Amino acid sequence: MTRRVLAALLPFAAILAGPAAALAAINEAYRPQDEFKLDPWFSIGPIEFNKAVLYVLIATALTCWSMVYVARRMQARPNRLQTAVEGAFVLMRDNITRGNMDDRMAAKWFPFIGTIFLFIWFSNIIGYLPLPTNTEHTVDILGLQVPSLALFAATANLSVPLVLTLVVWVSYHVEGIRAKGFRKYLASWIPAGVEGFARGPIFVIEVISHLVRLVSLSVRLFANILAGHLLILFMGGGLVVLLNVAVGLAVVIGIVTGAMAVAFFLFEVGLVATLQAFIFATLTAIYLGGAVAEEH
Repeated sequence: MTRRVLAALLPFAAILAGPAAALAAINEAYRPQDEFKLDPWFSIGPIEFNKAVLYVLIATALTCWSMVYVARRMQARPNRLQTAVEGAFVLMRDNITRGNMDDRMAAKWFPFIGTIFLFIWFSNIIGYLPLPTNTEHTVDILGLQVPSLALFAATANLSVPLVLTLVVWVSYHVEGIRAKGFRKYLASWIPAGVEGFARGPIFVIEVISHLVRLVSLSVRLFANILAGHLLILFMGGGLVVLLNVAVGLAVVIGIVTGAMAVAFFLFEVGLVATLQAFIFATLTAIYLGGAVAEEH
């Protein structure tokens, strides 16, 4: 009887042994998180330059160049580029900015919101272009050690979204205080109709909600871009290297994960990069408009 039970359990033991053996063979030398490690390149005084700084400078240059380029080439009969730019302009001005504040305030804050939208969009887009920024793994070209190609985005580094969030957070508080005065602005955090003892707890909840905006606004952008890059990295071959499987099985897994990597790449470039810029700019406009509203 015992032998029959063991014989019946043997196939199940073999099935369970497969994943266990695969886990035991995991390639611990492969560390995809190192793609986002910021090794210092050089320093100028207290300023340290690394690939995150490079991506920020590229996004800044593209934002400024695109504005100047389009402004100097506007014409009565728009070409395809001008049509696309005008569509983006209408989105930023009418949908994002004017949709969340009055026209007077929109005219004042539209350049700020538009710049944030374009900067984040360019930062996200160039993050999906392979650039020679991986100094950990170099390529020998005519005796020169050239950094290998890598995917990286400035917005996948929490410090960049956090700085943008701090600028937005301080801006809408300053705008609210300027429009209402300090005491009236703080009083506006309590909804109309709340009286008595309830005003204290409601005010504390509002204070916490404003502090949480620092986390939600920055982490939303950071986490979405970081997760997208990690998915592309794993599906583009990282999973095969990590599992350290045999050649034949690696080819099969590579075909499946390679197709998934292409799908993730197109999804991230086609939707997520623009969507995250849109969400960040829209929330900025909502916070600015809410700060000066009589009741919010």
